[in-house]
Amino acid sequence: MKALIIDDERLARNELRRLLENFPKIEIVGEAANADEAIKMVEDLRPDLLFLDIQMPGKNGFELLEALEDDTIPEVIFTTAYDEYALKAFEYNALDYILKPIDLPRLSEAVHRVFEEFDRKHEHDSIGERKMLGENDQVFIKDGEKCWFVKLGKVRLFESMGNYVRLHFDDQKPLVLKSLNALEERLDPISFFRANRKHIINLQWIDKIEPWFSGGLLVTLRGSGEKIEISRRQAIRFKDMLSL
Repeated sequence: MKALIIDDERLARNELRRLLENFPKIEIVGEAANADEAIKMVEDLRPDLLFLDIQMPGKNGFELLEALEDDTIPEVIFTTAYDEYALKAFEYNALDYILKPIDLPRLSEAVHRVFEEFDRKHEHDSIGERKMLGENDQVFIKDGEKCWFVKLGKVRLFESMGNYVRLHFDDQKPLVLKSLNALEERLDPISFFRANRKHIINLQWIDKIEPWFSGGLLVTLRGSGEKIEISRRQAIRFKDMLSL
């Protein structure tokens, strides 16, 4: 498992590297002292995991993740001296949030969480236990006391809400306990398109497409009028898929 350490404090990077020697399955492939260094390293090295500080000169840890293209974002463990960012961290699908100074038992807990997540993903990949879901498939959804049995073709939008995904269909917006990445693996890419880090859209529900900032696109969904940005990288894929 390839990992990057991103922290502006050299002593903090050294200490974390020393602690990670206790986990031979994790290979530290690089270190970065700021977001600009880290962005290039993520694109070049394609790590599986980031140990990411939040407060750094220039872009902070959240801005770093937003600057990455959607298909290059690794798993993330935030490492920070500040506890006030914890809620926001999990909006970015962080696997864990460790407060400095980091000790070995707490790091061990976080690392084992990473291993469990990777094992879960690889198990699904290897045994192919679930079929791809298309718009004619019906799915059971339970949110609190409410239940639905809905055809996926009626779902116009999937929206990441931290460790949950909100489904938008009719006038309903239930939450399901699943990451957007895990859901994307099961949805048929012919019908459902990953627009950006936070959204998957049903292509059948697109009403209008406009050029947007930095080479992106802005789509308006039929009926609801919801506007969703397609990131620059995904806009290239979108045009390749759907152009004559």
